[in-house]
Amino acid sequence: MHYPIDVVPGFWNRVVHLANTGLVISIDKVHSELAAGKDDLYTWCESNLPQDFFRETKSAIVEYMNISHWAASKTAHYTQAALAEFLDVNEADAWLVAYAKVNNNIIVTHEVSDPQSKKRIKIPDVGFVPVQCVNTIEMFRRLGQTF
Repeated sequence: MHYPIDVVPGFWNRVVHLANTGLVISIDKVHSELAAGKDDLYTWCESNLPQDFFRETKSAIVEYMNISHWAASKTAHYTQAALAEFLDVNEADAWLVAYAKVNNNIIVTHEVSDPQSKKRIKIPDVGFVPVQCVNTIEMFRRLGQTF
């Protein structure tokens, strides 16, 4: 939506370059979410990204369990639907935070912190295990990328 493949090919070419150099990665849970949709983004990823782009999250299982316990303790703040979505083992958000924490990664997301939100646990608000989050433009800036 933000960077359509057919409109902003330079963006996607840069993503491929950064992925091929290992500067940007993702996780298997994101790949599974993409595969479930089988849309243009999924097709593009399958055709353009290196095989090791989507990393296995097994190494983050202990941290994932810690984050799950943290989320489960927030029943007074978040709705049951928000907790159920976040705690679904097949949803990527908690796994992203766990993997980033274990591997000292920065998460690239367009989600903006909203600690007052009750309907959704946003990645920047997982307070148990703070990880650094940036948006796409800030990622490019930090990596010294220009177009």
